[in-house]
Amino acid sequence: MKERCVPMLKAPINKIIDHSLVDGIGNRSAIFFQGCNIACKYCHNPETQKLCNHCQVCVAKCPVGALTVVEGQVTWNSRACIKCDTCIHVCPNDSSPKVTEMTVDEVFDRIAKNLPFIRGITVSGGECSLYTPFLQQLFGKCKSIGITCLMDCNGTIPLWNNPVMEVCDGIMLDVKAWSDQCFRNLTGADNEVVKQNLRQLSNRNKLEELRIVCLEDYVDAEDTIKGIADYVSEQTRENVLLKLIRFRHFGVKGELKEAASPTYEYMEKLKQIALENGFGNVRIV
Repeated sequence: MKERCVPMLKAPINKIIDHSLVDGIGNRSAIFFQGCNIACKYCHNPETQKLCNHCQVCVAKCPVGALTVVEGQVTWNSRACIKCDTCIHVCPNDSSPKVTEMTVDEVFDRIAKNLPFIRGITVSGGECSLYTPFLQQLFGKCKSIGITCLMDCNGTIPLWNNPVMEVCDGIMLDVKAWSDQCFRNLTGADNEVVKQNLRQLSNRNKLEELRIVCLEDYVDAEDTIKGIADYVSEQTRENVLLKLIRFRHFGVKGELKEAASPTYEYMEKLKQIALENGFGNVRIV
């Protein structure tokens, strides 16, 4: 019997951080995908939301000539790049030309070079769940060498019944807001699937971390804490880390680019509400 040939997929990769201590437990390699299906007003890397439309505005602005046009497409020379981010600052599309189409094998080979110093990988974005067939292949290869695989995502894509969960060790879920109106005002989308993911993934013990970026008048953080508590299991509340992230304006564009961070008193108040609602592992970040 002939071995079945699995097509090797490609995905747009914004960057890979070989060693990270902030993207899950332990030292991990973090892979950031380009492209997102929502547009958070407080996003600190909005240049990852859209794919480059090759308008070429950035090419002439690059101070070292790291960007060129080949057959109408903006091409990035990573070796010439000095990482000044001028291209990102001048982009009228709020995108980035510094994106590389990579195969599963190419990403895996980059990760494998970091062994034995990493515990696993974490995929993020943009929105990594837009590329679950790619992730399924990548995670399968990673599991074969004994490292763990986490997804850092916004929860708007149904995951509980997705085949990728067979090889995914856990979801780091950014809940964002609870009421549909608040969520829609913040992201431009609705959060019904987010709530389904919360319940279903909790029931399957697939939640690795829960997060809320806290900003008064824009995020209904108190209701979000209480809503999560109602949707997840007691085991999840007791054991899964709940991060309460204090909004910071760094990298933010649009109406929140000058917004002030919440006070520490407000953040402590939210932490107390979380503890009162059964969360056993709460961290202010």
